[in-house]
Amino acid sequence: MNFQQLRSIREAVRRQFNLTEVANALYTSQPGVSRQIRELEDELGVEIFERYGKRLTGLTEPGREIVRIVERLLLEAENLKHAGEEFAGSSSGKLTVATTHTQARYALPRVVQAFRREFPQVTLALQETSPTHIVEMLLTGQADIGVATEAVAGEAGLASFEAYTWQHVLVVAHGHPLTALASPTLADVACYPVITYDAGFTGRNRIDSAFANAGLKPEIVLTALDADVIKTYAELDLGVGIVASVAYDPRKDTGLHCIAAAHLFEQNTTRIAVRRGAYLRGYTHAFIRLFAPQLSREEIVQTVNGGAD
Repeated sequence: MNFQQLRSIREAVRRQFNLTEVANALYTSQPGVSRQIRELEDELGVEIFERYGKRLTGLTEPGREIVRIVERLLLEAENLKHAGEEFAGSSSGKLTVATTHTQARYALPRVVQAFRREFPQVTLALQETSPTHIVEMLLTGQADIGVATEAVAGEAGLASFEAYTWQHVLVVAHGHPLTALASPTLADVACYPVITYDAGFTGRNRIDSAFANAGLKPEIVLTALDADVIKTYAELDLGVGIVASVAYDPRKDTGLHCIAAAHLFEQNTTRIAVRRGAYLRGYTHAFIRLFAPQLSREEIVQTVNGGAD
């Protein structure tokens, strides 16, 4: 048994049993991958994968348990490497943070600035993507840290922590009828076209739930991943924009009128997450605590190693 065999097993599952993609990911040949898988199956005395001819089509029942063990073994191998680097006193490395556009654009800049000052030898990679892909990147080791409002809290394989809470606001063009109301209701908002986030992004489920619970179905004429896009079209008076409060800057958004909406939509919580069981280097802890200073190192370690959130 060797690590190349274990990696071949793991990548075969990650790549939906496409051995060509597995070979490309591991910088080897497809016959080489097939051989590594077959040798491990022979050594263990069980078939890990179901097959149709020479193609892999799925996991056998013992294969599902074996893959879980393989994932743990490879995670511990990564932990061993990271622990060695930490105790050897190395201050260099790479930290990959997967996050949404809203977090990267509005919540993380000062954190990144402070982190770069403290750890100039660490390469910091920000990967902007969807909440569901953030979960996938964390679980597969493609990212060290994930920051999102949706998705990360409900994943058993992740340890997640509350970072901060925030509200949505309404943004409209100057002179819009809603600006004449002291405290618009959801029914008032639903009288006009709505522009907001794509499903699954930046608290969109809170927006949908609020309207649904009020028995309203607003006309959502445009959705976007990016608050700047929403604000652009709201400023053109194409609809009522609903964005995260952090995305509105009165110094820059001079063409827009902002209306508080805490009375319309539930509060949102942005969370920061890592993979359960992962060894976190010192600079990883530092990034987490720069983003969520209320967390202690002990709390983070306990949760990552199996304690309750």
